[in-house]
Amino acid sequence: MTLSTPTSIAAISLTGALVSYGAGPVLGPLTLEMNEQRIGIVGRNGSGKSTLVALMAGLMSATEGQVLLEGFDPARERKQALRAIGVLFQNPDRQIIFPTVDEELAFGLKQLDHNDPAGAVQALLVREGRADWAGRLVAALSQGQRQYLCVMAILAMEPRTILLDEPLSGLDLPTAARLMARLDRAPQRLITISHDPKILSDYDRVLWIDQGLCRADGPPAQVLPAYEQTMAQLAMQDADTDLSA
Repeated sequence: MTLSTPTSIAAISLTGALVSYGAGPVLGPLTLEMNEQRIGIVGRNGSGKSTLVALMAGLMSATEGQVLLEGFDPARERKQALRAIGVLFQNPDRQIIFPTVDEELAFGLKQLDHNDPAGAVQALLVREGRADWAGRLVAALSQGQRQYLCVMAILAMEPRTILLDEPLSGLDLPTAARLMARLDRAPQRLITISHDPKILSDYDRVLWIDQGLCRADGPPAQVLPAYEQTMAQLAMQDADTDLSA
């Protein structure tokens, strides 16, 4: 099952979208439409990937151009954006607000005026096999468990698209594998930033962001080999520079 947008318009649309901080643009201009169910984003640190996620989620506005989420401006229509899109960041400690699991899971539901957030939280915990987390302090959870809590908080709100900004960063391999397996089962559209091309190999589409621009856009089999080759070449250049310094 997939969760579709309410109309036939693009799920996410950027038209000449540009973000500039003083000295010059850090992203764009970009003109893109995103409708695929699984979209990956790759690029070096500082290339503009996280800025792109913030734009799509409406967490910031474009300096120039237009960003539309299901036909509306997510930076202006925040409540509507909450129903349409969720974001999972790298560090759960920068995302979690409340001291207990129940409060954290209920917060988003209350923002959406859910008629029984407490009941929905209990049902979610049971459904996710985490009924024993009810009433638990967030501080008692491991890093991986806190990241899973963030995933559940997003799933509780039932957005149609989830943005994942390096969701496996800092997790050990078994925890990362379990978390990614859970996300892969989600009916939502996933747009995933990752430095690990293997995670994106079976996606529908991959964007390669380089110095704020889209260097490549296409199927993983087309984009990822070119990206990996370039990253390997850059690694060798960096190594040569270090040795000659």
